[in-house]
Amino acid sequence: MKGSKRLYWQLSAYFFFFFFTWSSSYSLFSIWLGQEINLNGAETGIIFSVNAIFALCMQPIYGYISDKIGLKKNILFFISLLLVLVGPFYIFVYGPLLQFNVLLGAIVGGLYLGTAFLAGIGAIESYIEKIGRKYQFEYGKSRMWGSLGWAAATFFAGQLFNINPNINFWVASVSAVILVTIIISVKVEMTHHEMERADSVTFKDVGQLFLLRDFWFFMLYVVGVTCVYSVYDQQFPIYYSSLFATEALGNQVFGYLNSFQVFLEAGMMFLAPFIVNKLGAKKSLLLAGFLMAFRIIGSGVVIGPVGISSMKLIHAVELPIMLIAIFKYLAANFDTRLSSILYLVGFQFASQVGASILSPLAGRLYDSIGFRQSYIFMGVLVLVFSVISIFTLLNNKKSPVNKPKKLQVIN
Repeated sequence: MKGSKRLYWQLSAYFFFFFFTWSSSYSLFSIWLGQEINLNGAETGIIFSVNAIFALCMQPIYGYISDKIGLKKNILFFISLLLVLVGPFYIFVYGPLLQFNVLLGAIVGGLYLGTAFLAGIGAIESYIEKIGRKYQFEYGKSRMWGSLGWAAATFFAGQLFNINPNINFWVASVSAVILVTIIISVKVEMTHHEMERADSVTFKDVGQLFLLRDFWFFMLYVVGVTCVYSVYDQQFPIYYSSLFATEALGNQVFGYLNSFQVFLEAGMMFLAPFIVNKLGAKKSLLLAGFLMAFRIIGSGVVIGPVGISSMKLIHAVELPIMLIAIFKYLAANFDTRLSSILYLVGFQFASQVGASILSPLAGRLYDSIGFRQSYIFMGVLVLVFSVISIFTLLNNKKSPVNKPKKLQVIN
């Protein structure tokens, strides 16, 4: 299709610089909170919980607006502008507020980070997945560039953090300026039929999703499986850096490990569509769940930097399979007019609900029984929900309906 290759590269570049921006400012977030702001595990858990609450407030809004405006790029432009402010926000607003009052800082930070990153990523991913379906390129092959962007930033993040954490924040703002220029250049063709389908989306359609048993079963998988891995990741850098002779060395090595992991993840993003198409969406979701359970339990069993590093790298296999399978599962079993709502509410929103509940509990567990025992508990939880999902997730697939015609270019 005309413009397909150009759009693929533009949106892949957008993914790259969005994740570069996010990684620069967020990959060492828990270390920044612990070592620079001097918060303990429970306080850090509260920060992540508040972030999750603001993200879940924004996700349904992003989802509804995104489906209502179809392929227009308004939301991506808004997010890009927000991200330009990330450096000044961390340095002059967020950090000082957290040191003055943790709860006040958590609320202000949650509003910004939830809107710009934690809910923003879902809006971006669902938009680019829609474009991929229309212009016939695999979402995973575009999302791969996001992983490379994250890896490129994390490779230097640990070293820059040891020099001055603020350098990472300024790098993030510069990267966001590039994001703005990319999204300005994107032009998408939208048929009259596509505009009518988008305009037909109503609040009633959204409400009816919550009457579907299968939608609730999907969210059960999300809360019990996928949200636990995000909670596991939140304070993992603190545990990892504690395994080294000095925190500075641990920060630096974690940056290298995270970078290597995400490079592997990028390669798997390229391969994941083939795996998911071969196994089917349900079996792929189950495979991701069992890999996740093995990784998290293993993190509590192994000893030393080498063992824990090997467990961390399994993330590079499970995450791409899970992300691709989620989009294909939703497209196969639910109304594609609501694809953004399905993803942002069914996956992102449900994940944040789970994270907002589990984050402070995990923080208390880390403080009371330690990281290793907490990981075993969390991994068993994922295993139980993965087994339940064998019986609750759907196998069936729908045939997609394509009705192109009369084009309108959206700037």
